[in-house]
Amino acid sequence: MNALAGAFVRPARQEDLGDLLQMASKAGVGLTTLPNQPDLLAARIEASRAALQLAVSVPGDESYLFVLQAQGRVVACSALIAAVGTQQAFYNYHVGRSVFASRELKVYRSIPTLYLSNDLTGASELATLFVDPDWRGTGAGQLISLCRFLFIAAQRWRFGHRVIAELRGVADDQGRSPFWDSLGRQFFAMDFSAADQLSGAETRAFIAELMPRHPVYTVLLSEAAQKVIGCVHEQTRAARRLLEREGFRYRDYVDIFDAGPALEAETDAIFSVRVARRLCVEIGEPGEQAVEAILANQSGEGFRALRAQVLIDGRTARLSRDDALSLQLDRGDQVLARVLG
Repeated sequence: MNALAGAFVRPARQEDLGDLLQMASKAGVGLTTLPNQPDLLAARIEASRAALQLAVSVPGDESYLFVLQAQGRVVACSALIAAVGTQQAFYNYHVGRSVFASRELKVYRSIPTLYLSNDLTGASELATLFVDPDWRGTGAGQLISLCRFLFIAAQRWRFGHRVIAELRGVADDQGRSPFWDSLGRQFFAMDFSAADQLSGAETRAFIAELMPRHPVYTVLLSEAAQKVIGCVHEQTRAARRLLEREGFRYRDYVDIFDAGPALEAETDAIFSVRVARRLCVEIGEPGEQAVEAILANQSGEGFRALRAQVLIDGRTARLSRDDALSLQLDRGDQVLARVLG
């Protein structure tokens, strides 16, 4: 049986709080946008609800939180931020190089260097992405991730010309980050998990402003810290592969806490945004010639997306009545389709 049969993605609601807290308890350290704190999570849900009601003309700090509902409960979540750095400074480290050379001494050293940067300010961001461990391997991760691109395609005016994704960096099972221990901890008398919680409580800019303003030569960091710069947590590898297939690339920006990579793509060049087709809905059995696709309506507050079989013929898409009902679409309405495979 298909585990995702009848499952669909929609904006988060306050009644999802219990399920989201259960997932947050399984996320561990490093996923600051899914805090295991009821007040913070409830505020995230409310912020998403309010953003969907805004008549946006220029992208700002609006955030959108989506959940995957399957078998009557929430099993995954993902989020979007319309534009980072519009309310408080948005910091990353840019990984550059400094060259030290002496012809007389026959010495030449090219050393990676970290520069505190605001270069990604104004970009839209792929935020939270988490799948309940019991639902990994079912296709839930692909659906909850790709649905965001269909939302961007449907509501393009809400987002900027560039999209970034800050991926979770390397930390061990006890929540220790070798990068933080070698750099950040030297300026803050706290471990990584405490700094991580402060970051999730919207004090990221305050922490960044207390970090060294001068370039950091990576050779002065521990060997373990140097090795994880630009690397992702083992639970984030699949998400990185999916984003790279969508056209995202690492361009030498990393997180200031755990050195996880920031991937970037031009919004209109993202594969799912570029290939998503607006088709006219027909109701009926898709039949043997059907293809598998992620389908979405074009609503804001009423956004729905799911994975289904669909028969595409020219400018029409024939989908089952159950799928049309889940998408809150009727015959003659428009559906966004992103064919898989």
